[in-house]
Amino acid sequence: MKLKYQTIATAPRIIAVRLAAFLASVRAWSLSLPIFNFGAFGFGLSQLLFVYIIIKCVRGGDEATAEVWDNPPGLEWTVPSPAPHHTFDEPPFIQ
Repeated sequence: MKLKYQTIATAPRIIAVRLAAFLASVRAWSLSLPIFNFGAFGFGLSQLLFVYIIIKCVRGGDEATAEVWDNPPGLEWTVPSPAPHHTFDEPPFIQ
């Protein structure tokens, strides 16, 4: 019987400690909620931006010109395809 009365006597203390811990966690979360809300709205706006870009791509854009293939400015366009084992015998001069 001693154990039963001891449990009954400590139950209010356990409830009080758990309630205090709960209230402390609520206070901690309430300080960070504006940050979470800002992040959630930012995430939602990024989804709207994504949908806008997809719609813009599906509708079509400017046609690519042939100039890209005629005179490309990069060093990677001077290598034949498929590329040889040693790409260059001498290192190329880059201005």
